[in-house]
Amino acid sequence: MSEGKKKLSAREYLGQLEELDINISQDLERLEEMKTDACNPGGIDYSKDRVQTSISGDKLGGQVTRYVTFNEHINSEIDRFADAKEQIISEIRGLHDTHYIQLLFKVYVQFKTLKVAADEMKMSYQYVRNAHKKALAAFEKTYSNLRYLT
Repeated sequence: MSEGKKKLSAREYLGQLEELDINISQDLERLEEMKTDACNPGGIDYSKDRVQTSISGDKLGGQVTRYVTFNEHINSEIDRFADAKEQIISEIRGLHDTHYIQLLFKVYVQFKTLKVAADEMKMSYQYVRNAHKKALAAFEKTYSNLRYLT
């Protein structure tokens, strides 16, 4: 079965949102590095004799072009993330069970651990673990054809 056609578990499907968020964060770090590199083009060593000159292209212009192109790529990733987030929120709310909705939202939209979710919901960790399993099962039953979002 190809990557785009693979059926996902509810955990894998909902976990895509955090993966997209991590990818965007990493790309933003890379963009910052590109900006730093473009702003520090380096120096010219005038102590050496110049034997031959050649046109090597506009290094700074190339760096700026790569920066702008990568920035546009990140903006499209952010748009895809926002669309995926809205879709997942809508699907979570489609379960029509307040405990499941609250729990899945905290874990898969806000990226909180089950322990943090249990504390915030003022419930025992064990109860939340069991509720999480049931919520994922309910999600899979409600949405049986889970696929990759992007």
